[in-house]
Amino acid sequence: MIETPYLLFLGDAPDQLSAKVAQGIKDWRPENSVGQLSLPGCGTDVGLKEMTLAEAKEAGAKTLVIGVANRGGIISQAWKEVLIEAIEMGYDLASGLHNLLRDEGDLVAAAQVNGTTLHDVRVPTVGYPIANGIKRTGKRCLAVGTDCSAGKMYTALAMDKVMQERGLKSTFRATGQTGILITGHGVPLDAVVADFMAGAVEYLTPDNDEDHWDMIEGQGSLFHVSYSGVTMALVHGGQPDALILCHEPTRKHMRGLPTFTPPTLETLRDTALPLAQVGNPNCKVVGISVNTQHMSEDEANAYLKETEERMGLPTVDPYRHGAERLVDALAAI
Repeated sequence: MIETPYLLFLGDAPDQLSAKVAQGIKDWRPENSVGQLSLPGCGTDVGLKEMTLAEAKEAGAKTLVIGVANRGGIISQAWKEVLIEAIEMGYDLASGLHNLLRDEGDLVAAAQVNGTTLHDVRVPTVGYPIANGIKRTGKRCLAVGTDCSAGKMYTALAMDKVMQERGLKSTFRATGQTGILITGHGVPLDAVVADFMAGAVEYLTPDNDEDHWDMIEGQGSLFHVSYSGVTMALVHGGQPDALILCHEPTRKHMRGLPTFTPPTLETLRDTALPLAQVGNPNCKVVGISVNTQHMSEDEANAYLKETEERMGLPTVDPYRHGAERLVDALAAI
């Protein structure tokens, strides 16, 4: 169990997307976040009080969480001084990077000397089966995106929140480091051996009551040449009854791929739905989630209205305006 509250480490993250782990924890579990710690040159701010290790310790912080999701998931050498100092002050460390804390000899040695714990959340803890495609009871909703970091996790969390508020049966199913750090459980899907990824999703979303919904956290994008594999595992292993299309309209190119242009929502719909219907022939696209964080209120409202009229589906920014209409759309399934 990772002890709370957290001090969120932003390190030298160059932009907002790079700090999506910290931002997600701050937005969805603010009670667990006492502050943020940045290094010189950091290009982002998640809206928490900037604190030193000593100040956060005084405020009750128990764990320093690496809130950065960089390309390749690497623990930067530039962070080491702060990480070791935190351990020496009695902090546990938590990370969801592919580069494991337990593989860094200096961090392991410091933790052993100081009696603190290193938490690597991106390590599978179960021997997952190979997917069998057998239809499971209960219902499942999957968010799929035109790109990475387009709002898939926020969409699933926002929909689950509305379901809970309405007294409906729903469970958010975390499939990545941020979701796991927010909820305390899930499957680190991109760390699972490829042959077992779809089976891991089946394991994560087992048989359930007929009126229960699993809100599955999406990952990657079918159109992202670096990360499409994990998306396919979710599309097939999740056997979704409903798809939510997720889009960030201000993005000029795919994240980390400057020569690749994001697809249209129409292209996403026409690609994702047939693939989902391989595992569940009754799957439907029921709504659209738009990440409008870089748009003014007027710009956002105009874009949402135009998209809804064009696509014929309820279109909202679930974090900005609420996910009620997306949840309403599930009633038809």
